[in-house]
Amino acid sequence: MNKTSDTLGNSLEGRRSAADRLLEILKRRGPQTSAELGAAVGVTDEAARQQLVKMAAEGMIEGYSENRGVGRPVQIWKLTAAGNGRFPDAHAELTEQLISTIRKVLGEESLDRLIAAREAETLKNYLVEMHGAFELEEHVRRLAAIRDREGYMCEFQNDGAGFLLIENHCPICVAARTCQGFCRSELKIFEKVLGDKARVTREEHIVSGARRCVYRIIDRRDYEKT
Repeated sequence: MNKTSDTLGNSLEGRRSAADRLLEILKRRGPQTSAELGAAVGVTDEAARQQLVKMAAEGMIEGYSENRGVGRPVQIWKLTAAGNGRFPDAHAELTEQLISTIRKVLGEESLDRLIAAREAETLKNYLVEMHGAFELEEHVRRLAAIRDREGYMCEFQNDGAGFLLIENHCPICVAARTCQGFCRSELKIFEKVLGDKARVTREEHIVSGARRCVYRIIDRRDYEKT
């Protein structure tokens, strides 16, 4: 192993492997250059590039060229389907089979009742964690923390026009693709958790082909002024 590879390994010692860390960054941030990825983990462009080439050979990522203004095109790296498959899928195959069986044996109405029961239980748990929060930003911060713990790789941002709740991964994606009721239910949960304080809309949706799910949260008082 050469010096740059040693640097990358040492910088991540005691944490996850270099590959896992880089995969997570690509999952959270989307396509990146080797320089951007190296900066994210505190190593050189070359050290990151060597690891990325190895990961590409394993089928976890793939590179493509992109023009970014003046100069030669730059190499961009992104996750492949295999790379995305490294993240939790909440027992996808079993989930899909169970949903299909419920539909066939009990009917669509029974499936809707199950989703409603899950929604009620989830909402109850979320509201407990909101206790003591008063400002909208604190509600959004806590909601993002809950969703991150649940495997959604969630974060939030204030972009000046409101808050963005960003979910870079969906651990129930197969269930959501099989039954859209799960996505409708989650949007309703967010609306109820934030209560009268905010208006919530979904701007990006993994099930519709986006890289991530993004929800815009606007203080209802600001929204009503427009």
